Amino acid sequence: MTDILIRAGSFIAIIFLGYFLRRIGVFKKEDFHLLSKIVMRITLPAALVCSFAGRELEYSMLLLSLLSLAFGLFMIAAACLLNRRWGRDAQAFAIVNMAGFNIGNFVLPFAQGFLGPVAVMAVSVFDVGNSFICLGGAYGVACMVKESGKKFSFRPIFRALFRSVPFITLMCMLLLALLHLSLPSPVLEFAGIISGANAFLSMLMVGVGFELSGDRTQLGAIVRTLLPKYLFGVVMSIVCFRFLPMPLAYRQALAILFFAPIPSAAPAFTADMGGDYGLASAANSIAILVSIVAIVITLLLVI
Repeated sequence: MTDILIRAGSFIAIIFLGYFLRRIGVFKKEDFHLLSKIVMRITLPAALVCSFAGRELEYSMLLLSLLSLAFGLFMIAAACLLNRRWGRDAQAFAIVNMAGFNIGNFVLPFAQGFLGPVAVMAVSVFDVGNSFICLGGAYGVACMVKESGKKFSFRPIFRALFRSVPFITLMCMLLLALLHLSLPSPVLEFAGIISGANAFLSMLMVGVGFELSGDRTQLGAIVRTLLPKYLFGVVMSIVCFRFLPMPLAYRQALAILFFAPIPSAAPAFTADMGGDYGLASAANSIAILVSIVAIVITLLLVI
């Protein structure tokens, strides 16, 4: 337990280091986007390559992708129903900010640091279904709800997915694992060196981008967004860990996955549809704090 708390404290310290360095001017707010590009296009793909290296993937594991997709669709429906009395704008905001998880930049480093490569692979497979929700699916539904009569289209969803380096890397590694093929040793060695920086840069990026910008009058909207997300997360975490007939490493990964914060793209999607970007940023920042506490507690219980 001591080792877990020390490592978790180190992760939290890196987040606060990023925030502190931004406050004293070492980083600017705009540097978040540079760090995000490094993580999303270099270190995260390398971590995905290493997590699949030398491992064979059973077709049954693809059920994890279906589970994340089904839960994302459920959360879209829940967001719409729970916010009906507050109008279409509130429904659209909740859909974008409740559905989907920030896995690649947030949960994956925890899995990498605490649970090992098998759990990282489970997290990565789960993220396939999640990607369809948080990289365009929820946004498409939200636009349809917000602008009554607007037709839903899959085209922007697939355009966003196939421009995503982590998604393309993940799909390639999934295909190789299903075909029982592996990459050459020099490629894996190169990826291993880069992936070692992923956890540090991901947590530093979260700290640099951390910001609470919503005013107090918006507290109700934040509570309506985050409370159902984490309540359903608690239920799914318990059910998956205790009752799914899967190896322990997979169930441990699922136990922390459902406490992942709001997708990092949610504030941008909120702005694109004319929503309250400040509110979305505030909800995202609060979700990060809640998720850190929830994931650390869950790790203490499942390891």
